[in-house]
Amino acid sequence: MITVYPYEQLGRADHGWLDARHHFSFARYYNPSRKGFGTLRVINDDIVKAGAGFDTHPHRDMEIITYVRKGAITHKDSAGNVGRTEAGDLQVMSAGTGIFHSEFNLESEDTNLYQIWIEPSEKGVIPRWDMKQFPKEPVTDKLSLLVSGNNDAPLYIHQDAQIYGGRLTAGTSLTHSVKHQAYILVSEGSAQINTTTLKKGDGAEVTDTNSLAITALTDTEILIIDAPAAA
Repeated sequence: MITVYPYEQLGRADHGWLDARHHFSFARYYNPSRKGFGTLRVINDDIVKAGAGFDTHPHRDMEIITYVRKGAITHKDSAGNVGRTEAGDLQVMSAGTGIFHSEFNLESEDTNLYQIWIEPSEKGVIPRWDMKQFPKEPVTDKLSLLVSGNNDAPLYIHQDAQIYGGRLTAGTSLTHSVKHQAYILVSEGSAQINTTTLKKGDGAEVTDTNSLAITALTDTEILIIDAPAAA
């Protein structure tokens, strides 16, 4: 089963420096029917103005993944990590026992990113941060595994979850297997997933389905977050 959540119907918070769309309840946006999807707790589709950003603030016991769609974001944290993540690349932070960090757009253009929070399978881990650059060439036969809790991906998180992604040229078709349940994000273009059409900015929950037939209707960029149901 595929349930679509159109971009136009997502929660919204416009702070001037930050224009955020919320797939689930977050901060001042509260929707009692949208409190998360299993262990997937947060997906924010953020546009951060040039020269603005998130001041230093704390996190604990959460796996926080940032996928940059446009521009770049610069990270600093209390563990001494500093890094700049560009469009098409990802960073992960395991908050664990507690960490303070900031995220700023130091570029001359607005930055668009997905902020994704997944509950960890164990609490109290040592905080860590990492980022990876990924190939930007379109995929043809399968989406790339970007993040995993099984040490089989470039970026590791403390949960039996996987994040896949890729750019597809118009007309490309491929099949993708679902392990748990999945949340699909179309960050560019439009695609047909089984018999359902998704456009830029849309999200979709996938349940009771172990295989997805994906066809790019235009040049498209897709992320698939495969995470367990809540314990």
